[in-house]
Amino acid sequence: MRLTKFTDLALRAVMRLAVSEQDSYPTTREVAESMAVPYAHMAKVVTRLQHLGVVEARRGRNGGLALTELGRRSSVGWLARTLEGDEEVVACEGDPPCPLRTACRLRGLLRQAQEAFYRTLDPLTVADLVESPTGPVLLTLSTGPRDP
Repeated sequence: MRLTKFTDLALRAVMRLAVSEQDSYPTTREVAESMAVPYAHMAKVVTRLQHLGVVEARRGRNGGLALTELGRRSSVGWLARTLEGDEEVVACEGDPPCPLRTACRLRGLLRQAQEAFYRTLDPLTVADLVESPTGPVLLTLSTGPRDP
C-alpha cells in the first residue's frame, strides 16, 4: 500500500500544525518551507484540510493556520481514507479492462489488505503522531520569525 503524495503532505502538515504553540499561527508558506515542499502543493493540501474541518485558516496580519479540535483528535486512518478516496490498489476496470476482472481473486485480497492497512491507522490520532521523538523534531523545522 502506498499513499499518494497529497496524503503524505497532508499528514505532515497536520503534524507540523499539531506542535505549533497555542498563539502561533504559521502560514501556508512557512509550513511548506519547513516541510521542504513547493508552496503551491501545500496550498492545495491546506485547502482540502480546511474543507474537511481539520485546519482553520485565519486571515490578516497575525493570521495563519491552526489545527482544529477535530484535526487534533482525528483518526489517522479516517484522514488517510478520506484523502485517498475509494481508489482500489489495482485498476481492474481500467482502459482496457483486465480480462480476469470477473474471476480474479487478487482484487478482493488486495482490497482486504488495503482495509487492514487503514485499520492499523484507525486507533491513532494526529496527537499520537507528534509524541516524542517526532514532536521535538518537528519543532526544529521552524522557518523562524516572520518579518514585521
